[in-house]
Amino acid sequence: MNKVSKVKRSDKSNSELLQHYTQMRRVRTFEDRVGELYLRGESAGSMLHLSIGEESAAVGVSAHMREGDTFTTHHRGHGIFLARGADPNRMMSEIGGKKTGYCRGKGGSMHIADMGLGHLGANAIVGGGIPAVVGAALVAKRRNTGAVSIAFFGDGAMQQGVLYESMNMAALWDLPAIFVCINNQWGMGTRIDQATKATELHERAKAFGLNAETVDGLDVLGVAEAAARIIDGARAGTPGFLAIDCYRFFGHGRKDKSPYRSEEEEAEGRAKDPVEFSRNMLIEQGMKVEDMDTIDAGIAAEMDATIDFTIKSEEPALDTMFRDVFAPDQPEPEPVRTRIDRVLAQE
Repeated sequence: MNKVSKVKRSDKSNSELLQHYTQMRRVRTFEDRVGELYLRGESAGSMLHLSIGEESAAVGVSAHMREGDTFTTHHRGHGIFLARGADPNRMMSEIGGKKTGYCRGKGGSMHIADMGLGHLGANAIVGGGIPAVVGAALVAKRRNTGAVSIAFFGDGAMQQGVLYESMNMAALWDLPAIFVCINNQWGMGTRIDQATKATELHERAKAFGLNAETVDGLDVLGVAEAAARIIDGARAGTPGFLAIDCYRFFGHGRKDKSPYRSEEEEAEGRAKDPVEFSRNMLIEQGMKVEDMDTIDAGIAAEMDATIDFTIKSEEPALDTMFRDVFAPDQPEPEPVRTRIDRVLAQE
């Protein structure tokens, strides 16, 4: 795995770690249920990308965001949105293509958005959401709102030119923009060290004048402290970059069995589990195992309910196909199926 710049961390209270653990467990369990929804044949579309193993990145960074901050995610962004306060029922419903979802079933797994929570949109294009935060950060600076805008993306986007154009512009204009690379070591079937010789990813951002560092994703408290430094710096006028090293537990998509990785590598990577690491730390600090089990059981029940909610929800009506796509005062295009029926009826 990538060499990690160690972060010296001060002692944190049990309550803060417990809060982070609870959020990470919610993300982990939600993603497990997303996989279950797929196996039941109830998900919309054929591709789902799970963030299992990356929970500390979503929770650690989100912990230092505040109301008014904006962000974009990549196609593996369910956990990030959930950590920012998304309703898991509406999220799962969107993944199921139901009208009770955040985008009324049109976004599915990879295109969820919600302006109310500052989510400018997930994007299935590698690096596609990155430049949007430059625009959002420019607005925040011009309006003096004190907000930051954060782009979350995977290590595969580190080879995309749009990232470097965005970092350069953010640095030139002193924008409150932050670039968070969740380095799960694999871009689809290509390992990070097979994609680039320069695996110290934060050094690239430093060359553009950004505050930049890499942190080990095993410890959510370490991630949270690094995120606090980067976010505080951005609010003060210096854009930042944070690489979070973790391991993608499963294949690129839910149906990818990752034949390009050895069983030994996967076993070693999954041993670096941020959720279990935090659980064990809490127990070492005095939490009872029974209390931890109660927390886990409550979260499991919460996420079980998302599947029931999704399956019982209605699918969007055909005549809503173009809603939210065109301006409200513009006539909606005629669906092809309706046009064909109309033409045939005239014969």
